[in-house]
Amino acid sequence: MPNFITKAGIGMFWFFCLAIGLISARLLWPGVAGATPHIAYHYDDRAIALIGHIGCAVTALLVMPFQFSIKLRGSRPWLHRYLGRIYVVACVIAGICGLWLATATQAGLVAAFGFGLLAVIWVYATLQAYLTARARDIARHRGWMIRSGALTFAAVTLRLYLGIGFATGGDFDEVYQLVAWACWVPNLIVAEWWLLDDTAHERAVS
Repeated sequence: MPNFITKAGIGMFWFFCLAIGLISARLLWPGVAGATPHIAYHYDDRAIALIGHIGCAVTALLVMPFQFSIKLRGSRPWLHRYLGRIYVVACVIAGICGLWLATATQAGLVAAFGFGLLAVIWVYATLQAYLTARARDIARHRGWMIRSGALTFAAVTLRLYLGIGFATGGDFDEVYQLVAWACWVPNLIVAEWWLLDDTAHERAVS
């Protein structure tokens, strides 16, 4: 792959993570989440889960690009480990809170199962990334981090797909149920394809 394409892809990855993370952080401002139509009802009955999910998901999204930085891992491994712990805690809390919210969503069973399954797999992948790091199994740690990162990136694809759906005149309920799956399943498929391709390349080289 040409170097400029790789750099452009990395640049877009950083941009979307930081931009969506900072934009989403506004929901933590008092009254903003409660005034946002599709999540306001959570604010009334599950404020702790909503704030916990938003705050920790934003933290994970903002930290994630630094965890994939080869330069940071090489020059400041202690910082990589420190940020990694923050990332793991943020993902686990955000996932648990997200599962709580999914069970009470008013968007229907399709959306509930979509977001609920995302939360469960996200927590599992992140914990596996942590455990393999603790075991010094770097190859498996890298694989699980790629999966976890793909699921964390669902915060970005969710908003992109919602924007496309609304821009094309889609009905909110229908779009939301579709996006509940579309925001993360393709991400995970791409991550698995990347890992398979990477493994095949390593075997060919060896």
